[in-house]
Amino acid sequence: MPQASAAAFPRATVQALIDTQAQARPDAVYALAADSGATLSFGQLARDARSVVAWLRAHGSVPGDVVSLVMPNGLQTLRILLGAMAGGWCVNPVNLLAQREQMAHVLKHSDCTLVFVSPEREGLVRELLATLGRDVSVIVVDPDSDAIPIAVSSAGQGDAAKPDVGNAAAQEAAWPMQPCADAMALLMYTSGTTGVPKGVMLSEANLCANAQAISGEHALTSSDRVLAVLPLYHINAFVVTMLAPLAHGGSLVLPPKFSAARFWEQAQAHACTWLNVVPTMVSYLLEGDEPPAALALSIRFCRSASAALPPEHLRAFEQRFGIGIVETMGLTETAAPAFSNPMEPARRKIGAVGVASGCEAAVVDAALQPVANGATGEIVIRGPNVMRGYYKNPDATAASFTTDGWLRTGDLGHRDGDGFYFVTGRIKELIIKGGENIAPREIDEVLLRHPDVLDAAAVGMPDKHYGQDILACVVLRDGCARDQQSLRTFCEQHLGRYKTPREIRFVADLPRGPSGKVQRLKLLEWA
Repeated sequence: MPQASAAAFPRATVQALIDTQAQARPDAVYALAADSGATLSFGQLARDARSVVAWLRAHGSVPGDVVSLVMPNGLQTLRILLGAMAGGWCVNPVNLLAQREQMAHVLKHSDCTLVFVSPEREGLVRELLATLGRDVSVIVVDPDSDAIPIAVSSAGQGDAAKPDVGNAAAQEAAWPMQPCADAMALLMYTSGTTGVPKGVMLSEANLCANAQAISGEHALTSSDRVLAVLPLYHINAFVVTMLAPLAHGGSLVLPPKFSAARFWEQAQAHACTWLNVVPTMVSYLLEGDEPPAALALSIRFCRSASAALPPEHLRAFEQRFGIGIVETMGLTETAAPAFSNPMEPARRKIGAVGVASGCEAAVVDAALQPVANGATGEIVIRGPNVMRGYYKNPDATAASFTTDGWLRTGDLGHRDGDGFYFVTGRIKELIIKGGENIAPREIDEVLLRHPDVLDAAAVGMPDKHYGQDILACVVLRDGCARDQQSLRTFCEQHLGRYKTPREIRFVADLPRGPSGKVQRLKLLEWA
């Protein structure tokens, strides 16, 4: 196993990132609301962040407390997330797509002392908090408001008076404290596709290290602006589109949510220079309208992350829209990206997640020993972006690290001679048919090459003879007929009989987590 690099990594804090930009370019736009056109400058962000801290302190909350947010994207969500972290609080953005039971688990397990919630979700949050057996304050916030937090009350009790925190003194006051770089700044729960969601603990240093690494990897500057369509309760948006601009002084355009119909219009109207999407969005965009011809000239690149991008979709996107895709990969446990393809198009490798970015990576066998280039094994990562562990779960934390500090990702893949990594599946999702290991992604990619197939995912299903055989769930394009045999024949031509799915089932959609990753283990239930 290679040893950790001796290079010194920056150990910044969110507070330092905000103040650096506020001092260097106070009037420059940091964030812009796509629908309303409202803006937030770096100077205003610094003042608003101090007001959030003053408000939290005035209501009995202290640095180190966990603050949960059940809110959609918006400038107000940015203010609260960044202000709380800058003051030394730990934020817990709750997945708005979580099922009731999962959301209740997160609110209980996180030990949050208060919850910021948008009006439409207030009833649900109060109902869930009433079952916790502890007092939790509920702060109802209009995501589109310019005011710092409104109306506060304890769960299940009457509303308190509206606080006044917008005064100039609070906005100009010095920070009451400077958080330690090792302090926990983010508690983000995994999507729980294979069990109860786990709380990933990320420090100020973890988050800032990757914000700086992303800025450097993509050569981002103060003139760059990203269309930020991913939800802030997901690690990708949290670090890549919210924190990275604080590292390089750029800006973000924040729509309430992703809209394929409005995507190109929003990118052009707000002069975006780069895009940050997940493969599902690429698929929807390919089904939609053409962007304005001039737009391709102003957008430097499109960044794809969070799940494997089928090569056919990558090629189709670049050919149709004239915008190059930089494929990357990361985990919640690595504060978003750990791998990235190079910015130079000629150096990118289709199908690869790229080279290690801002950290070290290796591929190991079942005994955690390094394997040769080209050999399949588990991908492991070590670096300044790697989590502290799982909250209140020492067993899971211990199981996720090797004795010399490498994070076990659970991803299967290999590294080539140029240092590029290729991910072929998850260890728990690997199909083992008659003792033969089969990567589900290999089957997915062949099916996606068929002209009738819009989306597809394979999974192992029980078989009394082979142990497992292959089930593929397929989403057809509009107007295409269901023809299992033609798809099987297509697979046999490109995969051979052994890897051809024994059964193909047609579905309206595939189960996905918030990052867009297919939840393969749910496919059997769905089918």
